[in-house]
Amino acid sequence: MPRRWTAAVLALLAAFALACEGSDGGGGGQPDPPAASPRPGLPDSIAALGDSITAGFGSCLILAACQRNSWSTGDSSRVESLYRQLREVNPAIRGKAHNEAVNGARASGLASQASAAVSAKVDYVTVLIGANDACRGGIEDMTSVATFRDGVDRGLATLKKGLPKARVLVVSIPNLYRVWEVGHEDTRAVRAWRGRICPALLASPTSTEPADRTRRSTFRARIDAYNEQLAAACKAYGSRCRYDGGAAHRVRFGLDLLNRLDYFHPNVAGQNELAKVAWRASGLASQARRAD
Repeated sequence: MPRRWTAAVLALLAAFALACEGSDGGGGGQPDPPAASPRPGLPDSIAALGDSITAGFGSCLILAACQRNSWSTGDSSRVESLYRQLREVNPAIRGKAHNEAVNGARASGLASQASAAVSAKVDYVTVLIGANDACRGGIEDMTSVATFRDGVDRGLATLKKGLPKARVLVVSIPNLYRVWEVGHEDTRAVRAWRGRICPALLASPTSTEPADRTRRSTFRARIDAYNEQLAAACKAYGSRCRYDGGAAHRVRFGLDLLNRLDYFHPNVAGQNELAKVAWRASGLASQARRAD
């Protein structure tokens, strides 16, 4: 090959190499799509605080947390979580969902979870706590109402100090007494509860003895008292906190909304029901319409 042709070929290859270095190697050199613009009035990030209910425990057919099915921050296509519904109207929230809920958590641990939400710098927080404060070994072991309120107040104070502009949704504790109501005549549920699931409520589930009836009614009253404190704590927080008005507690669920492993925690359908109730109570739907 003549020397001048060799030089021309080398020059062409060098130019091609420079062009390749300028591309991303897999996107044809096309620029990345612009980030989605935030929608005014809608959250750009979300964190969930709470216990095994919010962690999606038992919703993936194993007795373990399954955050992708969480009513609050889940990204599974099977659950219309608050996060997924927000993502539909505000794409800027994509990938900014944080689930800090911990299996077995009580109100005393809420402040630690709130600190994690503060570190994530979110602008929307959901709180659902209290089931484990009541679900102890016996009535005498349940968290007192005053101690429960103190834990909730400390958690909310952590949010208010660290995220003063964030909005908070406090969700009422579901009607756990109804778990016993709908399941105590079902042999599968009774068998599952023998694994010491919420003994303060579910121990001796078929007994009609006065002591057992009194224990269950005391448990029921304690949940009601906790919900009263959740409402009061949210009111004391100020205008950036919204209580669901007891909407989650009023859901009249059946066994079809509980998982078939422990007959206590919500299954996928139960998580969907919680998401639906929370979405309505949050007021986010009306904000989304205004943003349009």
